[in-house]
Amino acid sequence: MSKQFYNILPNITDAITMNYNTSELLLGKSRKPLPVRSTIIDILNDLRKLLFPGYFSTDLVDTDNATYYTGQLLSNLYRRLSTQVALALAYDREAASSSYDPELQQEADDICCAFFQSIPELQRMLLLDVQAAYDGDPAAQSREQVIFSYPGFYAVFVYRIAHALYTRQVPFIPRIMTEHAHNKTGIDINAGATIGQYFFMDHGTGIVIGETTVIGDYVKLYQGVTLGALSTRGGQHLAGVKRHPTIEDRVTIYSNATVLGGETVIGRDSVIGGGAFITSSIPEQTRVSVTPPELSIKNDTQTDLSATSYIYEI
Repeated sequence: MSKQFYNILPNITDAITMNYNTSELLLGKSRKPLPVRSTIIDILNDLRKLLFPGYFSTDLVDTDNATYYTGQLLSNLYRRLSTQVALALAYDREAASSSYDPELQQEADDICCAFFQSIPELQRMLLLDVQAAYDGDPAAQSREQVIFSYPGFYAVFVYRIAHALYTRQVPFIPRIMTEHAHNKTGIDINAGATIGQYFFMDHGTGIVIGETTVIGDYVKLYQGVTLGALSTRGGQHLAGVKRHPTIEDRVTIYSNATVLGGETVIGRDSVIGGGAFITSSIPEQTRVSVTPPELSIKNDTQTDLSATSYIYEI
């Protein structure tokens, strides 16, 4: 340690400690620890092993040991998830003394039992999402490739897990999960969104799906699509209000299109072209497109190059 830093260390320590003591966000609930982010991510990884055996671990799973493998993994997952849910509930509630409160432990147990009972249905939905990606992407060589490597499918997997916890009013954990997927994939799906079956995001990067979005069945989104709110200047006064659009069945929305507003409905069987900016409802079976601007390129001599070999088709 340098002499200069040694001399300023006490003042820095005192200043940071003062911030600890004056902010309720720092040591205000020091007796009630938060859920552990790394543990929640580990739970997600093991849920992926559970739902897609043999894909994300070296464990050999076959018809002879599948029942034992599944039971062991479920038991381990339940123990860890119930602990994290209890921590989240205790921290979120002023009246709770700690995560060891018997009533709170029972609530965490009820939530986790209901969550794990929903796992077979979540697995069925995810297999339909795999099929949607395979059917919708001619570059997909197999459904196994979708499971192994598609970032859009990973984001949907995390969303469906997080949504199942969100609907059971678990604080903190659903958002930790979806922000982890956001960080890994560039796809931001709020756990509160409602998304139907056979859902596919092609390429996916930059897609944003807001908390109160409702998406029907057989919907396909391309990269850069935003399903957002018209304005969030109301802040917390808008909590619980439908702020994001409704996308009905069999809608396709192409890249970089933006659809905003809680009252905006994109009718079934519609196609929204790339770059569209929509703030009002679109009737069913409608095609929306944006007229591209005219491209004009001139060189240093002001010669129009629009029709020359300098223009390449992409």
